[in-house]
Amino acid sequence: MKILFVSMPSVHVTRWIENLKDSGHELYWFDILGRGKLETTCSVSQFTGWKERKIPHIKGEYFLSKKFPRFYEMVLPFLEVSENEYLETIILEIQPDIIHSFEMQSCSYSILKTMKKYPAIKWLYSCWGTDLYYYRQFSLHLKKINGVLKRVNFLHTDCQRDFELAQQLGFLGKHMGVIPGGTGYKLKELEGYKKSIAERKIILVKGYENQFGRGLNIIKALHYIQNQIQNFEIIVFGAHPKAMDYIKSNQLNFKVFDRHGLSHQELMELMGKSLLYIGNSISDGMPNTLLEAIVMGAFPIQSNPGGVTEEVITNAENGFLIQNPESILEIKEKILNALSNINLLEIAFAKNKEIALDKLDYFENKLKVLEMYKSILKCE
Repeated sequence: MKILFVSMPSVHVTRWIENLKDSGHELYWFDILGRGKLETTCSVSQFTGWKERKIPHIKGEYFLSKKFPRFYEMVLPFLEVSENEYLETIILEIQPDIIHSFEMQSCSYSILKTMKKYPAIKWLYSCWGTDLYYYRQFSLHLKKINGVLKRVNFLHTDCQRDFELAQQLGFLGKHMGVIPGGTGYKLKELEGYKKSIAERKIILVKGYENQFGRGLNIIKALHYIQNQIQNFEIIVFGAHPKAMDYIKSNQLNFKVFDRHGLSHQELMELMGKSLLYIGNSISDGMPNTLLEAIVMGAFPIQSNPGGVTEEVITNAENGFLIQNPESILEIKEKILNALSNINLLEIAFAKNKEIALDKLDYFENKLKVLEMYKSILKCE
């Protein structure tokens, strides 16, 4: 069959698509955000470099886009080729059997008009991160979410929470199951990078500090207890400028990597050396870095927006749940509690290995992905 993927370039999309390598399907990818080529070992025909102006740039366009974004969104199709227009061009050229969009706000809103024009084409949508959980609270977004979910035929989620939310928000199609966004991990290959609990001396922190991320609260908690954690190396990855500025201005002896400072493989290897992994946000789906911590044996301390983290973490058994992501005190207490309870870390290490084998194996999830598309094709 012909499958057209609609997404931004992402390591998780790449890993998903590579499940279909040598599957016999014709694979296509629409670079909907115009960010360039998708780097993959899979044979994928790519639609990139499609953004074109219909008329030359007009003075004041940038100001209009920033000050009156809703109005600018309405006039933009008159100024340049739209996502809907180009998608229709692709549809007419390749006649896809399935269109699979990853993420709602950037990759699904903007193709709804065309998808409604071609109702016979099967639409699979993969819910990511904060797609539904966060944006449903805004009336303008809620209307768009409702529109997409009413047209979507098939839904893939990385957590049970988002399937239930989708139903509440108007989805009447078929749920294709809960599968991690990156599908899974090659556990046997990664086993050699995993240190024993006794060998681990790193506290690993996700340094996202933005609309959703609250990595700075973790850094502040570690700052306050720095005299109690002198035997550990603190490493912050994926750090946004606010997090890096705080570390620099307070002369903290933390090792820092920015958003592009580590490859996925390097991060996995670092997870395998870390005693604790700490991630904190006010909104998320199932965090991929949490799953990577589980796979690599780092004890996870993770926020729990909307109850999603508790789908894999039982508090004080195989990790700690941060109930208030804005509470530096709570984060500090959970870090100290974990470091003072090596027996708990050993038990969690074993439990998380079982979870990884049961839910996060690449080859098991690859079979689920392949079966997903087969079953979609069979549906009338």
